[in-house]
Amino acid sequence: MHVTRFDQAPAYEAPRHFDMRCLRLQGKEAGPSEQMWMGMSQILPGGHTGLDGSPMEKLYLVLEGRLTVIGELDGQTEEQELGPYDSCRFAPGEKRQLVNRSNRPALVALVMPHEPPVPK
Repeated sequence: MHVTRFDQAPAYEAPRHFDMRCLRLQGKEAGPSEQMWMGMSQILPGGHTGLDGSPMEKLYLVLEGRLTVIGELDGQTEEQELGPYDSCRFAPGEKRQLVNRSNRPALVALVMPHEPPVPK
């Protein structure tokens, strides 16, 4: 068993994440994990990510506040507003964007696989 105490979770910077504070809860620098890692982000009012794709599946769970999620796959765009305990999956290759359009911070958990190894 590996426990990460919230007050000891390491912060990390994610590219194209604006007005967000990200913490690693499990995996990577937060401790051992073979297949996935878990993070949590606080997204300030007006905070957002870029509309970017990834080769990895991503799962999001809104813990507090409201969050608009935008997905784009094969030229089709979908937008949904999520509230507490709503979750969302983005498929590998699907572009995704998170936007806090409210006046309150949003808290969201993220689970995703480790990045694939770089071929030699």
